[in-house]
Amino acid sequence: MSDESVILSESAPLDLRLSEAELDATREHIVSFVSAMVDRAGADGAVLGLSGGIDSTLTAHLAVEALGADHVHGLVMPSEVNTADNMSDAERVARDLDIAYDVIDIGPIYDAFVEAFPGESTAEQVETDPLRTAAGNVRVRIRAVLNYFVANAESRLVLGTGNRSETLTGYFTKYGDGAVDCHPIGNLYKQQVRQLAAHVDVDDDLVAKTPSAEMWTGQTDEAEMGVGYDTLDAILALHIDGPLSQSATVRHLDVTPEQVERVVTLYERSAHKRSMPPAPDPLHL
Repeated sequence: MSDESVILSESAPLDLRLSEAELDATREHIVSFVSAMVDRAGADGAVLGLSGGIDSTLTAHLAVEALGADHVHGLVMPSEVNTADNMSDAERVARDLDIAYDVIDIGPIYDAFVEAFPGESTAEQVETDPLRTAAGNVRVRIRAVLNYFVANAESRLVLGTGNRSETLTGYFTKYGDGAVDCHPIGNLYKQQVRQLAAHVDVDDDLVAKTPSAEMWTGQTDEAEMGVGYDTLDAILALHIDGPLSQSATVRHLDVTPEQVERVVTLYERSAHKRSMPPAPDPLHL
């Protein structure tokens, strides 16, 4: 992730909403997927991190539908950069779904990493560029380790909460929130995540909440990516996933060439996150 950009103007979003029949089918498909993944692994259920955001909230709802509340364990893992409202929302989701959950303050673990960082560093220094992104990724990776600690101890799978928009742009931390056993909502654009969340009766305030990974204080997804989600989804659907050229995408959506190029850059730079680490071709000796 990077905070190098600013919001580009939101122009002409493409309507990617699903019909009621498609929403029902998508819900059933994801629920069946989660159930099959757990059964195939011989696991006793699932673990997922709860952030108070729409992605983890929707994933939790579908996991409970697939496995039952007794087989879903939520982890709320705040640090000093997380807002109290978001953490409160995360706990509210767990209570509403009646799932077991634990609140684990990752601050002391993060502080230990900062103290171990080679060279001179203080908490204040790592919260400024160029260390801020690296420090934010540490927080995300700590949560991944804790997810797997609990999952291994309880014979559960770790559910990812990422969506297709994040995957294609690399808006996730390698070996952090990308380190999971499966991605239940990984084929849904952000616009569709919001729609499906409303369809399964997620609270309206969570559906409409401003998305933020909260890697550092004041971070928002759209400011960091440099493009609003509706425009991002449209460009991804028509150009990255779809057949249109960059120029045709500009004309069809009435967006700027810079907006399309921004999304292409995010997609190309993050290719390494979507594949296994490379190795040399085998030698046939």
